[in-house]
Amino acid sequence: MRIALDAMGSDAFPEPEVLGAIQAAREFGWHIILTGNETQLLEALTRAVGPRLPGNITIEHAPERVTSSEQPAFASRQKAKNSIARGLDLVKSGAADAFVTAGNTGAALTNGLLVMKRIAGIRRPALTVTLPVKNGRCIMLDIGANADCKPEYLFQFGIMGAVYAETALGITNPRVGLLSNGEETGKGNELTRAAHHLLTTANLNFIGNIEPKDIFGGAADVVVTDGFTGNVALKVTEAVAGLVGSMIKNAFTSSPLAMMGGLLAKSAIRHASRDLDPNEVGGVPLLGLNGIAIKAHGRSNARAIRSALVAAATAVQNNMIAELQKRIAAAGNPINQPAAPT
Repeated sequence: MRIALDAMGSDAFPEPEVLGAIQAAREFGWHIILTGNETQLLEALTRAVGPRLPGNITIEHAPERVTSSEQPAFASRQKAKNSIARGLDLVKSGAADAFVTAGNTGAALTNGLLVMKRIAGIRRPALTVTLPVKNGRCIMLDIGANADCKPEYLFQFGIMGAVYAETALGITNPRVGLLSNGEETGKGNELTRAAHHLLTTANLNFIGNIEPKDIFGGAADVVVTDGFTGNVALKVTEAVAGLVGSMIKNAFTSSPLAMMGGLLAKSAIRHASRDLDPNEVGGVPLLGLNGIAIKAHGRSNARAIRSALVAAATAVQNNMIAELQKRIAAAGNPINQPAAPT
């Protein structure tokens, strides 16, 4: 297993990437290829393990870095030797099996389209997120790559999300739902209604519309929406989670008796928090690219980077790209499907 890791991507680069690579290399024996400034990476590796570097961690020099504040498309073209592009090049050439980055999301997507291209037949790639829900996890897409969508995009998002649920989460025959403002078939805007019809023609376990309140109840394994709606839903979810966490903390520190109760509940809370910890998921794929590219959060720590490397390896081991290619080809052109009834 050879995984290219952008070592200049996270907010605290390169320490989280270097330490996460060391964890994965020791634990699994994979070959991790760090892309980035060679001098900085050698210094970080030496700080972490001393002068004797691990034999299964190597460096590919990439002198340029796309920062989070730069315009992705412009910077990706102006900085052709950036650490993201170099890692994607390694996958395209066959020198690596997958790529992981915690860098600029737009740059990862732009470079991915420039270097890897799209899987044949894919209209638009999609950003995904894995959400903790009742009795498991749920994949939602798109969460920001495509603010303006057409029905055929959502049709393909459903297929891509189902394949990812099968190959990464091990879910057999995943339930695919369409995010809407009501469960009834006729609910939603023009895009949602048209996408609903197309998804009923796909070879999917399509369960119809689902409302936002049903996501965390575990009503679906895959939730399909446009990038604008998905991004807003994700940010609201993050804000509510932060608020709830703050309220619980304040409640447990409100009085000596409450603090005692908090100490007694500490173990149970820690156990529950493990399921909610994004560091355990690590990263999610940029679905639709013709190669495995995993996007981790910019605030990733070493544990999250290690988890993102695991996600990449799992996608490789389960032949995710080949399965996506097969399913998209079998689905054909959604525009050729019969029109939705008026």
